[in-house]
Amino acid sequence: MFIKNDNEFICKNCGKKIEKLNYTSRDHCNFCLYSLHVDIEPGDRKNPCKGLLVPINVISHSKKGEVIVYRCSRCGKEVRNIVALDDDREQIYKIIEEYSKQIK
Repeated sequence: MFIKNDNEFICKNCGKKIEKLNYTSRDHCNFCLYSLHVDIEPGDRKNPCKGLLVPINVISHSKKGEVIVYRCSRCGKEVRNIVALDDDREQIYKIIEEYSKQIK
C-alpha cells in the first residue's frame, strides 16, 4: 500500500535541502541520490532501521522505468526506488559506471 509522503528534508549524506517532488513522494536526494531506510511499505516511515541507503546501481529497463538500487549501510538490505525527473543525470551515470567496474 502506497502512502504519499512528499516532504522537504535535509539529505543525511550531502547536507543539501531537498524540495518536495510535487507529483509523487520524494524518497531520495536528487543531488547525490542517497536515501534513508525509513519505509516498510512505501511512504509509511515505519522502518526502525533508519540506515543510510547507498545507491549501488541504476537499472534503466524495468517495468517502472529507471530504478535506483540501494544497499543499506546499516542492515545490508537492498531496496529500489524510482528515479525522479529532477535527479542529477551525471550522478546516475557515475553510479552505473562504478557498478559496471565492480562486476567485471
